[in-house]
Order: sequence, then C-alpha cells, then structure tokens
Amino acid sequence: MEYLHIRKPSSSIKATVPLPASKSESNRALIIQALAEEEITLHNLSEARDTQTMQRLLQSNEPELDVLDAGTTMRFLIAYCTVKKLGKIIKGTPRMHQRPVRILVDALREIGADIQYLQEEGYPPVHIRGMTLNQSMKHVQMRGDISSQYISALLMIAPTFDHGLLLELIGKIGSRPYINMTLSLMQRFGVDPIWENERAIRIETSTYQSGNYTIESDWSGASYWYSFMALAEQGEIVLKGLRKDSFQGDQAVVEIMENLGVRTQFGAEGVRLSKQGAMRSFSYDFSDCPDLAQTVAVTCAAAGVPCTMTGLESLRIKETDRIAALQTELVKIGAKLNEEDSRWQLVPSPELIRPEKLTIDTYDDHRMAMAFAPLVMKLELVIENPEVVNKSYPRFWEDLQKAGVETTERE
Repeated sequence: MEYLHIRKPSSSIKATVPLPASKSESNRALIIQALAEEEITLHNLSEARDTQTMQRLLQSNEPELDVLDAGTTMRFLIAYCTVKKLGKIIKGTPRMHQRPVRILVDALREIGADIQYLQEEGYPPVHIRGMTLNQSMKHVQMRGDISSQYISALLMIAPTFDHGLLLELIGKIGSRPYINMTLSLMQRFGVDPIWENERAIRIETSTYQSGNYTIESDWSGASYWYSFMALAEQGEIVLKGLRKDSFQGDQAVVEIMENLGVRTQFGAEGVRLSKQGAMRSFSYDFSDCPDLAQTVAVTCAAAGVPCTMTGLESLRIKETDRIAALQTELVKIGAKLNEEDSRWQLVPSPELIRPEKLTIDTYDDHRMAMAFAPLVMKLELVIENPEVVNKSYPRFWEDLQKAGVETTERE
C-alpha cells in the first residue's frame, strides 16, 4: 500500500481507543530486564516495530545487529553490547547511519570501551570490540541538549560498573522527563539513582532486582487523538490505559491541548476527551516533549491558532529533519513555520487552504503520518506511505476506522 485516502466521519467523532503501550517505557524496561540477574516479568509490551526489533536483537546470537530505523534501539544496544562485551556490529538503515552517536560513544570510550566506527566518524555502523573498566568511580560529562537517549543508555548500564558512575550533564538539559522515566524504572527494579544537584546523577554499583511491571499506554499515541478532538466540531473520545501519575513526558499534551480546546478527565479506565473553548494564540517550550511538536503545529495550522514554539532543535536528527518536513507540508494548507533565533512561529493561513487533492508526504517518518492525519476533520487527505505508522502505532489506521474515519487504500 503506497497511499491511503481518508475522509472524516459522517457524524461527530466518538471512540473508545485501546492505545498501544509506550514504546519509550517498553524499550527501557527490556534493557533493564536483559541486564538483571534475577527474573523480571514485563506485561503489555509495545507492539511497535521498534520494540519488536529490540526484543529480537536482545535475543540474537548473530554477529551483526540491524536496528533498521530505530534510533532508541541503536543507542541503547550500543551501551548494552558494550557493557556485556558482546563484540557486535550494530547497523541500520541509510537514514539511521546519518543519525549521530558520537556523544554516547565518546562517553563509553572514556570509561574503557573499545568501539570502532565502520564508515563515517561519529555515526553508525559501529563495531563493539570490548570494554575494560577503570578501577575507580567513573566521572563522565555529557551534553544534555542533544538526545536524552544517550543519557538513558549510559544510566541503565551504570549499576554494572565496578565503582559506579557520576554523570554530569553539560549545558541545557532537553527531554528531562525521559531521563526521569529511565531513573524511575531503574528505581522500580531496585537501583537508587541520586541527583546530587540539578546536573549530576550518581549511581552506585548495584544489581537490578526481580519484579513485575505493566507498561503504560503511550501518551505520544494519545496526542493524535487530542488533535482529532481539537479539530472536531463535537465529539467524545476515551483513551484507555493512561495514568495521571505517568512517567512519560508526553503527558504534557494534556496542558498543551487545553489551549486548543480539549478538556481532559482522568478516570479508572483512562482519560476522557471533550470540547471546551480554545485560546486565540499561545506559546510552548517543547524541550521536554519534542515528539509532540509536529502534532501541535498541524493542529494550530488547521485551527487557525498562531503559536510560538521553542525547544525544537532535536527534531533535525530524528527519522527525518522534522522541521524541514513540517515547513514543506504545512505550506500546502497555507501555513508557515518561520524560524528565528531558536524560536519557531507557526503562522496559520487567514483562511485554511483546501486543495482538491491534498497529499501528505510522510518522509519515512511515522509521526509525520499521524500528526497530519487529524487534518481529515477539515478536508480530505491522501497519506503517502501510510505503513510508516508500524514503527510506533501499528493499529493507527484500524483505530481511525473504528472511530468512523473512512479509509481507502490506493496503489
């Protein structure tokens, strides 16, 4: 299937959605499970391709591990294979080989890792050749403004070091909730990280303990349904499996979408979304939740709400350059995403442009497909390469059909 033609529901949108489990939680829990000496049982693991890839590669005896396009899997496996001295080559898609890993590799080398780049310096593929730990507590400095995945990868293996780790984060710290998610899951299985100050995390030598854990539903996946509600004239959506005390930074969508007219009510089943009044404009710093930025930009463009966005820098090294992709696709409905001094101004068209045939290019990026899908509440869409959603939310189009959205496959 190369294209998917989608049309809005014939009546108001109403749905109860069993969201997929969190990919972020699942991948972290799988690494902790693999590092543990005692048995850890995980429930409700994500069905996302990234998580399936992680599970498969953690069990693989092959000398080469192909992560495909899974950035989290690439970074976590580099750290895991290093500390386990597995002697693996880790590779991925051509785009994956354009996504940097130098910050993580430099940190691992500093504490004794032997890692070789096989093509371009600073980028995959890499050959993990071994590790000889220094006989003292490792004090490592790492930039905090590039990717929290580097930080999480190092933190999760730190309890296995003979003399522990003191990790000092330099500069602005982005995606802090993802770091806290990692630390919370580590603590859930018996490791007690200590924030010595706002920038330094100390982890003593310890072992992960046995236990059971159920992965929460995915707040990133929930964000697209918030967008549907924001752009609908009326409706009601129930999203199952979400927790008010979530580890996930993308729970920020609750606060953000209040500005765009979506009310959230927490209950035993999950959350219930309904309509309320929207603001005429607002601003938000996405440093802690960059995966929400595409969804919010599209929602603002379609709803005619100007928005000032900051904290988008990491979007340039995702599955695609998401800033460039957004700028290109938003022009098709008359909106602009202007950049100046690390600030992005989302400027909607005075009147939403409604092309007779609006085709959205997804750039091999699952979030581009799902972020633009709610536009169907305003006009008919054709989504190019819709199967990219398999990376994080394989049932997305099926769930839309159950909510009344009409879909037609096209070759």
